[in-house]
Amino acid sequence: MDLKLATEIAKCLSNPTRLQIMEWLKEPETHFPPHETLQHFNDGVCVTYIQEKAGLSQSTISTYLTNMEKCSLLVLTRHGKWSYFKRNEETLKEFSEFIL
Repeated sequence: MDLKLATEIAKCLSNPTRLQIMEWLKEPETHFPPHETLQHFNDGVCVTYIQEKAGLSQSTISTYLTNMEKCSLLVLTRHGKWSYFKRNEETLKEFSEFIL
């Protein structure tokens, strides 16, 4: 991991809501219902559920999630009109090793 990416990740994680989202996504089955169609969390959590739990506008959550995906904190999977996000554990491990 290079310094530029580590800095972008640190910026993303400096926001309490984005940090909370990362915590929720660590154990999605504890914090979210499974999507009606998929009934599992293999591809992550539907954006709608993240937005509802955070209590913020759809546009704010979309911006947060997009920024988190851009710095590889999250992985996006689409199923039709639905977007799902899950943590990128590999990036989190690399970031942790970089700062330790």
